[in-house]
Amino acid sequence: MTKSYAVVTGASSGIGAATAVALANNGFTVIAAARRLDRLEELAKNHANIEPYFLDVTDEKSVSDFVSQVAGKNISVLINNAGGAFDSQSVENADVEVWRKSYDVNVLGTVRMVRALLPALKVSGNGTVVLISSTAGYAAYEYGGSYVAAKSAEVSLARTMRLELNGLPIRIIEIAPGMVKTDEFAKVRFGGDIEKAEAVYKGVAEPLVAEDVAEAVRWTVMLPGHVNIDSLVIRPVAQAANHKVHRVL
Repeated sequence: MTKSYAVVTGASSGIGAATAVALANNGFTVIAAARRLDRLEELAKNHANIEPYFLDVTDEKSVSDFVSQVAGKNISVLINNAGGAFDSQSVENADVEVWRKSYDVNVLGTVRMVRALLPALKVSGNGTVVLISSTAGYAAYEYGGSYVAAKSAEVSLARTMRLELNGLPIRIIEIAPGMVKTDEFAKVRFGGDIEKAEAVYKGVAEPLVAEDVAEAVRWTVMLPGHVNIDSLVIRPVAQAANHKVHRVL
C-alpha cells in the first residue's frame, strides 16, 4: 500500500506541531517542515510517522530545495500553517517592513507552497489544501492591521483557488481560529513582552489550544474526498467575536 504523505508548514511549534502529531496518529506520514530543524527532529523522535525537513516559506530557494527533497513521495495533503502576527501598532504608526514580513509569511508563503506542490497534489488524485487563516480575516480590530490585512488576503486566496481548481479532485479548506493560547503567538506579536502576551488570555477560563485546531484540521482532511469544508471558524465559548471575550477577573 502506497504511503499517503501530508506536508505541514510551520510545524516546529503550536498549531503546526499539534497538527503534525494529529495526522501522524491517524495514518499519514507527515512531512513536518519549518526553519527550526532541531525542534522538528525532537518532534519526530517522540512521534512515529513524522519526517523533519528544513523549510523557509519566505525563501524561493528554500521552497525549491524542499520540493526536490520530497519529490516522488505521494503527497496528498498540504497544510499551510506557517504564519504569525508581528506587531500591535496602529496603521498611523505602522512599520512597513513588519507589514511586508506579515504578508510574505502568511500570504506569499502559502502561494509559494501551493504553486510548488500543486503538481503532486494533482497526481495524488485526491488532494487537499488547508489554509490556517484567522478570524482576523473576517473582522478588523484596532492595532492588528498588518495581521488583519494578511489574514484577509489568505481568506481571499482560498476562495480564489477554490474557483480556479474547480473540476479537479482537490479540496481547498480554510480554517479560521479565534483565540488560541500557544507558547509563542502572543509573545512574538508583542516582541517578547511576557506581560503583554499573558494579558491577551487573562481571565479567559478556556481559550482554544493548539490541539483543538489540530483536531479540526484532522477532521476536515479525513472526511470523504467529495466533502469540502470551505470555511470553518473555530472559537472558544468565551469568545463571541474578536472584540467580545468573557473574562473572569
